[in-house]
Amino acid sequence: MTRALKFPALPRRLPDALTVLSWCAVPAFAIVLLAASIAGDGRSLYLGRHFFQGLAAPLLMVAVAIVLALPIGWASRRPVPVLGVMLAEAIGVWVYGGRTWPLLLAATVLVFYVTITHSQRTAAAAGGSVLITWVIVNMVGAPLADLLSVFKLPSAFQVVVTIIAWILGSWIRLRQDHAETLRTQATTQAVQAERLRIARELHDMVAHSVGVIAIQAGAAARVIETQPAGAREALKAIELTSRDTLAGLRRMLIALREADADEAQTAPASGLADIEKLVAVAGDAGVHVDIRWGGEKRPLPAEIDLSAYRIIQESLTNVLRHAGAARCGINVDYLEDGLAIEVVDDGRGGASSSVGSGYGIVGMRERVALLHGQFSAGPRPEGGFRVAARLPA
Repeated sequence: MTRALKFPALPRRLPDALTVLSWCAVPAFAIVLLAASIAGDGRSLYLGRHFFQGLAAPLLMVAVAIVLALPIGWASRRPVPVLGVMLAEAIGVWVYGGRTWPLLLAATVLVFYVTITHSQRTAAAAGGSVLITWVIVNMVGAPLADLLSVFKLPSAFQVVVTIIAWILGSWIRLRQDHAETLRTQATTQAVQAERLRIARELHDMVAHSVGVIAIQAGAAARVIETQPAGAREALKAIELTSRDTLAGLRRMLIALREADADEAQTAPASGLADIEKLVAVAGDAGVHVDIRWGGEKRPLPAEIDLSAYRIIQESLTNVLRHAGAARCGINVDYLEDGLAIEVVDDGRGGASSSVGSGYGIVGMRERVALLHGQFSAGPRPEGGFRVAARLPA
């Protein structure tokens, strides 16, 4: 699988650094403008082939160079307007017969920056405006016989550099957009995975509790006339199960609403320490559950502990709702490299296997697969149903 290139996140202070760099570039750019003017004329700056002569000429030349370079200071924050100013200055210098290549070179740098930071339409407009300005200052008014000479170096070098700047900026922008798309997809997948996890949690919690309540309610309805005490016990079991379910739902809603809340404010998630409660509930529903612990008990990772609890809970739910079993055995073995779980019953193995087409067995299988474990479920040859899972830990 090909791994996409990742661009490091830009620090928050980078815009401030670019601003400082832009203002530091102002005197350097002014020196370049002044040097180009002196090299071209020897005594005047762009707008002054016929001005600024005499004793005041040097100071006025420096002043004009600074004024022309000053917009560069705002290049990091307002690159598009600054680009427009640079191009306008280039045309103005061309009108007065000065050299325009420093201004066009600065405009090319701005094209590169605009291409990275702005939309493709804005970048195309920026690059096109520089090329149009180059055509104006190099071809307008030139004799037809000299038009071909315009495309010779060094004049044509500005066109090549502008095109390269636009292509390079576009490539960087495409890589940034691609990286952003990958981050968005990863976020979407994380949200979907979390929704699936919550759906499994709700199914495991509600299905178990509703199954117990249904059995207890049916038992209470059958004996309410002849055995009021038994009906009262069944109703108490319904009440306790309902309260536990509501408490679990409330904890889940609190966790969803306050994902960043302090852990001390939320109740701990269920785990193997709560298996005895499931055994007691199943016993109240008329199924005798034997639980056996093997190996040396030790703390488990949270996801392993919760998944083991949910697998046992869902298995007991299936036993209560579908198997018609009288006895159920739970084996929990702490292995050196993981945890082994087995839940067996003496009920209708064939009938129990039909639940595999629902969400119970599928949910358990998905849980184990996400943890890279092993899972099996099906009827036993000697009768009953068996659920087995092995989780790495």
